[in-house]
Amino acid sequence: SDGRVERHPDGTPTGMLQEGAANLVGRLVPQVSREERVAGLLRAQRLLHSLGITAWQDALLGEHANLTDPTDAYLACAEDGSLTARVVGALWWDRARGTEQIEELLARRAAGTRGRLRSTTVKIMQDGVAENGTAALLSPYLDGCGCASDNSGISFVPPENLKTYVTELDSHGFQVHFHALGDRAVREALDAVEAARRANGPTDTRPHLAHLQVVHPDDIGRFRELGATANLQPLWAAHEPQMDELTIPFLGAERASWQYPFGALLRSGATLAAGSDWPVSSPDPLQGIHVAVNRVAPDAPAGTPVFLPGERIGLHDALCAYTAGSAYVNHLDHETGTVAEGFLADLVVLDRDPFAGPPEEISATRVEQTFVGGRRVFG
Repeated sequence: SDGRVERHPDGTPTGMLQEGAANLVGRLVPQVSREERVAGLLRAQRLLHSLGITAWQDALLGEHANLTDPTDAYLACAEDGSLTARVVGALWWDRARGTEQIEELLARRAAGTRGRLRSTTVKIMQDGVAENGTAALLSPYLDGCGCASDNSGISFVPPENLKTYVTELDSHGFQVHFHALGDRAVREALDAVEAARRANGPTDTRPHLAHLQVVHPDDIGRFRELGATANLQPLWAAHEPQMDELTIPFLGAERASWQYPFGALLRSGATLAAGSDWPVSSPDPLQGIHVAVNRVAPDAPAGTPVFLPGERIGLHDALCAYTAGSAYVNHLDHETGTVAEGFLADLVVLDRDPFAGPPEEISATRVEQTFVGGRRVFG
């Protein structure tokens, strides 16, 4: 119901399992031990600190697709002080269930908030991804011949149910973190935020929509109107084989021009935050900033065209998205995300001033030291 088994023309499975269908095999994968989970978290933290990351939002705390829930590792590290980063945990919404799970989420929020960990967010995966045809689109994907297919992707949560769930979560003070990649998923998520605003009035829950690969122009202005943050993964906004071979031909020219509209969102007054979706792709903020500014991948061959040049943003705005914008999303903007008197000394020392060189060299910048609360965690 929430995935697809890919098949050859004669109906036999190819071995490729999309989205929820991956659980058919995933449930057979052996579980990892608590010790391995703790070691994995600390290894990840060392890597992220080395890239100048002092805080993050983990988009998946809970059970999903037979992945191991990292909550116990976070709690162990929060209790013994080895969690040096500031972390917001996004509790996974089980799309096979409804509002009856909210009581459990409230209990998990209380139990999962200690030390530098705050489990104050709920993650709702509203659609899939464009490359395999599971991102939810307002009109069908094109087929290999450029004609409309019978596939418009998957909305994992029915839109009317989504409004109900988001409204109730908002009433309990939960932030909702949407995976919304296709234009239909983006609209459904914004409609749910609008329903919550209408029912609950203005709240400080700061919902955010992540990925935003295809956004219909009619929905650009709604982010500011509704107080929904645009959570960007800039590294993907460039010409490369995944984009040029698996995405653009199946979106068509008009929809392909709506991809990753960073510039349009910024001009509309939307609040921008930026992240990586690691480990899907590199967590390095400087690589993402490079693409946000240039719309060309750092390792692109010479002569690679700029991807939708009108959607480039300036270095200042890209840095703000990764610092003040992400601090805002994580409700940390009263204490970090900006270098200001009285704020926490969450600081990153770079090997150069990225404003001093040409934009094409931003990705060559390296982190020399990282501090969290005045304590050096990388150097």
